[in-house]
Amino acid sequence: MGPSRNGGVPSLRRKSARADEPRDGRRAGWNVSGAGVRARPQRPASGSEANDSECVRSGSGGGGAVVWVGRGGIRSPAPLAPGRYNSKEFFTDNLWGTLPCSWQEALDGLNPPQLATLLLGMPGEGEVVRYRSVWPLTLLALKSTAYALAFTRMPGFQTPSEFLENPSQSSRLTAPFRKHVRPKKQHEIRRLGELVKKLSDLTGCTQVVDVGSGQGHLSRFMSLGLGLKVKSIEGNPRLVERAQRLDQELLQALEKEEKKNPQVAQTGPRHSPYHVVQWVDPTALCGELLLPLDSSQCGSARLLLTGLHACGDLSVALLRHFCCCPEVVALASVGCCYMKLSDPGGYPLSQWVAGLPGYELPYRLREGACHALEEYAKRLQKAGPGLRTHCYRAALEMVIRRARPELRRPGVQGIPRVHELKIEEYVQRGLQRVGLDPHLPLNLATLRAHQAQENRVVAFFSLALLLAPLVETLILLDRLLYLQEQGFHAELLPIFSPELSPRNLVLVATKMPLGQAFSALETEDS
Repeated sequence: MGPSRNGGVPSLRRKSARADEPRDGRRAGWNVSGAGVRARPQRPASGSEANDSECVRSGSGGGGAVVWVGRGGIRSPAPLAPGRYNSKEFFTDNLWGTLPCSWQEALDGLNPPQLATLLLGMPGEGEVVRYRSVWPLTLLALKSTAYALAFTRMPGFQTPSEFLENPSQSSRLTAPFRKHVRPKKQHEIRRLGELVKKLSDLTGCTQVVDVGSGQGHLSRFMSLGLGLKVKSIEGNPRLVERAQRLDQELLQALEKEEKKNPQVAQTGPRHSPYHVVQWVDPTALCGELLLPLDSSQCGSARLLLTGLHACGDLSVALLRHFCCCPEVVALASVGCCYMKLSDPGGYPLSQWVAGLPGYELPYRLREGACHALEEYAKRLQKAGPGLRTHCYRAALEMVIRRARPELRRPGVQGIPRVHELKIEEYVQRGLQRVGLDPHLPLNLATLRAHQAQENRVVAFFSLALLLAPLVETLILLDRLLYLQEQGFHAELLPIFSPELSPRNLVLVATKMPLGQAFSALETEDS
């Protein structure tokens, strides 16, 4: 799939959604048709940007948009460039000073709820959006363009009705399937399991393979709840042992329930998932993954591969097995942990994205794409003291650099009850966690000055977070194109509530056209 023959911009079509619709739009299913894809905002007239004295341009030309996805790759203003994405370096790299003066004036002094409303575009319930000043055009362009180019992630339902009665228990799952499963996972296994069941019926699959199955919650629901034949593949033997124990526990609970209520008894035998301890190499085909459970089906098996938040390269491995193996006829993959993708190998996959100048996505951008925008907006609206962790961690980075300049952005294990600590207490505990002397002399005046900039640190992190959905869009669009370049049928569907499960887009692919049936996959079952 290369450039179109006539040299024009290939078509990008998003079904039942417009590029200018609000973020609470109802769909995110995209069809990419034609010889390639080029998605970019309408470029403003040169005079519209010239009115802003602090104009930040992308590219070497004179009138580029603030964020650009197209033949010029994905680009952003200098302060949000890949090397400056991490708020841990807010003080060490003077990140606030890298912002244009007009951006500083617009953002300085905004409290967290105002950041959620004005910058992230997520006002509180019943809140009226009011700007206290005229924002610079470049900042508004960044905000509008990031929204317009990102896949809509809102599914076709509002707050999941399954949790209206009890926020901890899905009303759409019976008690045995809820046991040992958190609400988030209850929502995920039900929604993805029901989609897989529909997809299996549409494509005539004989077996589902759940890759990276963990404790087997999804496999268990698909096999014992939906009647599918499931092979469950997991590389950690301890997780597999626990999954098998939970299988037996669930079978016993279902038998007891059927004795109490014979009218709900299942006709026919129940089949637990078949668990296999197996690491899947993303660079090679996995023979175990392709073996049918029924030996009589060798040569005639039709497999459906699925993975619920398959980490990093594991999602890529699913795509490659789907493309290379004739017995794999369908795919339903929800990815996560984009920062763990191999480079090269995990991104880019499609020829089209690989041909873009500036297609690279450094670690920090991919890590940023894993942040939960909706969840963070809720934190901002609540303005809880936990937000000060950003500022405290940035101050700790300053102390670490002075003590050991070569030690940069070390991982700091969670420090409990940060909001109850003074900044110097947090720094001392953080030093100990990274192997430095917690009794190093501290400049308390400097730490207090850092703490006074808490809202600026939160504002910068929120600004960088604007790009998170856009980066995720590029990664998922690359996977979609990779499948379509090889002649397969694929769509991205939002199936989870993003408030519960931020990585909520499932990549669905088949080797036969489904047409309008794709739309039915994301609907709620009655």
